[in-house]
Amino acid sequence: MSRHGDISSSDDTVGVCVFQYPMPRLHTTEEVIDNAKKICEIVKGVKTGLPGMDLIVFPEYSTMGIMYDRQEMFDTACAIPGDLTEMFGAACKEAGVWGVFSLTGEQHEEHPKKNPYNTLVLINDEGEIVQKYRKILPWTPVEGWTPGGTTFVTEGPKGMKVSLIICDDGNYPEIWRDCAMKGAELIIRPQGYMYPAKDQQVQVSKTMAWCNQVYVAVANASGFDGVYTYFGHSAIIGSDGRTLGECGTEDNGIQYAQLSISQIRDARANDQSQNQLFKLTHRGYTGVYANGDGDKGVAECPFDWYKTWVTNPKLAQEMSETVTRRTIGVACCPVSGIPPPVNEEEDELLELTNELNLE
Repeated sequence: MSRHGDISSSDDTVGVCVFQYPMPRLHTTEEVIDNAKKICEIVKGVKTGLPGMDLIVFPEYSTMGIMYDRQEMFDTACAIPGDLTEMFGAACKEAGVWGVFSLTGEQHEEHPKKNPYNTLVLINDEGEIVQKYRKILPWTPVEGWTPGGTTFVTEGPKGMKVSLIICDDGNYPEIWRDCAMKGAELIIRPQGYMYPAKDQQVQVSKTMAWCNQVYVAVANASGFDGVYTYFGHSAIIGSDGRTLGECGTEDNGIQYAQLSISQIRDARANDQSQNQLFKLTHRGYTGVYANGDGDKGVAECPFDWYKTWVTNPKLAQEMSETVTRRTIGVACCPVSGIPPPVNEEEDELLELTNELNLE
């Protein structure tokens, strides 16, 4: 079974560590390299203290910090693979562990014409990059990363299937379900999350673990970087939504747990009343079977908006705007880099002009 409190792991358990790294404030590539060296030493040191550790996870922004200066963001953006991933790969190989590392940012294919990506890499115990994930849902309006386009599932340590998501991604139920339905058994969520959203972020990871029958490893930042205070509370959560271990707000906090491979697979195969992954695509199978209409339930998606999003994304966007707003800017609280909304008359004129240009 999955368990917490020991330093070991077995053939059936993956030893997972989340490391609560204090948010750095860096400005140059040289400073980033020096910080990455510290992270590499942490990988090797923690493995000494936790000999059963198979995987260590670091928070979002832990390698490079948040570059509040736009030029510094472009100047420090890296290639993947590159010098940083070579350093992390060498540390993982030397320690004999897998690692998840944050690179903020990864150079865009059209660098420096377009903004970088917010990227995670999963590196195996041979020092190889086995998954590269780009944040799909940047924390707008503040984050200016180019959004990524898809999630991935990789066979991780001891065969456990792993997906990566990043911070604000986790506020959208769709991304968790996408990873779980692709086969993820462990979803790793590095964060650079700050107050005031502590209670909500602690809650959502636990809820999504329960809703998707998936282990969750959250590595969050701690400390103050001159702009934000990061609330920590890095945690490892069981597939039943209950927390196995959780840090407080301390710098350099560690949580470690052993996640059972057989336990999650048994639950997904044999649980019934709370088997959300099965029941979603076998809707009402008890009644359908009683009605003589087969033993598979109803497979079709019943949710109109999701069907619209797939078949007509622009219409889905308009539906969203109907219940929220039409502009990315908000007049009562302007944010740097976001255009202010135009008034209603100007908006109608702009819409008419666009229509005429299309004709």
